[in-house]
Amino acid sequence: MADFAALDPRWLKMHPLPLPDAHADKNQRGKLLIVGGSRRVPGGIGLTAHAALCAGAGKVTLATIAAAAVPLGVAFPECAVVALDEAPTGEIAASAAAALDAELSSYDAVIVGPAMTDAGAADGLLAELLRRLPACVTLVLDAAALHAAANHGEALKQRADQTIYTPHAGELAAMLTMDRRAIDADPSAALETAAARYGGALMVKGATSYIAAGTVRLAYGGGGVGLATGGSGDVLAGLIGALAARGLALLEALAWGTWLHGEAGRRLAETVGPIGYLARELPAQIPRLMHPA
Repeated sequence: MADFAALDPRWLKMHPLPLPDAHADKNQRGKLLIVGGSRRVPGGIGLTAHAALCAGAGKVTLATIAAAAVPLGVAFPECAVVALDEAPTGEIAASAAAALDAELSSYDAVIVGPAMTDAGAADGLLAELLRRLPACVTLVLDAAALHAAANHGEALKQRADQTIYTPHAGELAAMLTMDRRAIDADPSAALETAAARYGGALMVKGATSYIAAGTVRLAYGGGGVGLATGGSGDVLAGLIGALAARGLALLEALAWGTWLHGEAGRRLAETVGPIGYLARELPAQIPRLMHPA
């Protein structure tokens, strides 16, 4: 098994975040599309959008069920919204992907899956998006889209150099069609299996998070148990997607997003308490963390 190097300030110093050109406009700062949400969790992708904006994305668009689109647009006036057809289950209808045809090529990165709660609905939507998504656009899979990934292994492997995966142990088990207990017993070994099957940049979230991309293996053990709260994963997806939209390589977007998320949790644990802070409080920590001394 490969050794996992520490994702720590030394690694970050060797892979610094680029600053945008002083004359860059918002389109040059990175354009991100977030596809997700459901009637059960209508506000979840708001957390993803908030995190993405705090991580420096220049333009963020939310594509979600029509019932949630306008409220989200009002709550996040910095974002554009696209209202998508809703299936009877309260999830985004697979046919809604057609409404994004004219837009997909204009984004630098697309996140699919946050705040979707039904793997079946995500499966149909992911199938349609994979047919439509230009090869040059970075894809970040999260939440229910990860549960659907096993049904699209060949298509995903073909775009491995532009795809990031963000599973926790349960989602990684679904990606590998394995028992969750096997993942819990040895998450780094399971990640190696996923890396061989899917390629791209992958992580498995946990008290220690493991990252694999190409021949690089990293481990991050910070953050604390306070990050185990509703919406925390939505925030992480937004950080990673924003960094990818800004032009970072897959590995660096995933590693920096993981570190920023964990360190935001660590800071809140110190100032608020080890548990009890909210996922919505994490993004405010990000701008100060992006350029550590």
